[in-house]
Amino acid sequence: FNAAAKDAAVAALTAQGCTVEVSDLYAMKFKAAATTEDITGGVKNAENFCYAKEIKLASEEGRLADDIKKEQEKLKEADLVIFQFPMYWSSVPAIMKGWMDRVLGFAYAQEKRYSEGLFKGKKAMLSFTTDCPESVYSDTGINGDINVTLWPLQNGILNYCGFQVFDPQIFWDPATGSPESRRSMLEGWRTRLQTLGGEVPSYITEHWLNKNICNTIENMS
Repeated sequence: FNAAAKDAAVAALTAQGCTVEVSDLYAMKFKAAATTEDITGGVKNAENFCYAKEIKLASEEGRLADDIKKEQEKLKEADLVIFQFPMYWSSVPAIMKGWMDRVLGFAYAQEKRYSEGLFKGKKAMLSFTTDCPESVYSDTGINGDINVTLWPLQNGILNYCGFQVFDPQIFWDPATGSPESRRSMLEGWRTRLQTLGGEVPSYITEHWLNKNICNTIENMS
C-alpha cells in the first residue's frame, strides 16, 4: 500500500505542475549505518571519534560520501519533503532512520534550530500506514495518542531542522480493509495533495508553543 500511496502522491503533485523526485531507499540499497565511510579523506580525530562533529566538518569541507551528497542536494532543491513509510515499532523503518541520521546530520546545529534551522522555509510531512485501527492510537487507546508517538520525528527531527511540518497523512490499517476502503484512502490522499497549498503547517514553533502552553495552563487551572 505504501507504494500505491507514493504513486498517488507523485501523480497528484505532477498533475499540478510540480517536479517530483523519489528516493526509493530499498531500490537504492541505501546504507543505513552511520560510519566513518560517510567521510572521505579520513577523520580529523580518530582517537576520540565523534560522528556528529566529524560529519559537520566533512560537510563544510565537501568530504561527504557521494550517496549523502546526492540526497542533500535533493533536499536543498525541495520545497516539500514527504516521508512515505509503514510504521515500524512506533517509528520509521531502520533504513529511513538511517537516511535521517546520515543525510540530515549537516543540519544539526545548536545555534541554528527550529524556526532558525537550516531548512527554514521548507515544509515536510509524514505519510504512513499502521497495522491497527485509529482507536488504538487515541488518548484512551493502548498505544496512546498518535501525536505523542510522532513527537520525536515531527518535532525532534523535522521541526528541529527548520521544517514546517504538516499534519501527518495516516492510513489506518489498510491491510485489513476492503479494496474499496483502500481506494477511498488513496483518493482522499490525492484530494488532500490538491489542496495542500491552503493548509497551515502544525509545527511552527512559536505558534505551537503558545497554543500548547495555553492549553496546559487551562488544564492545570
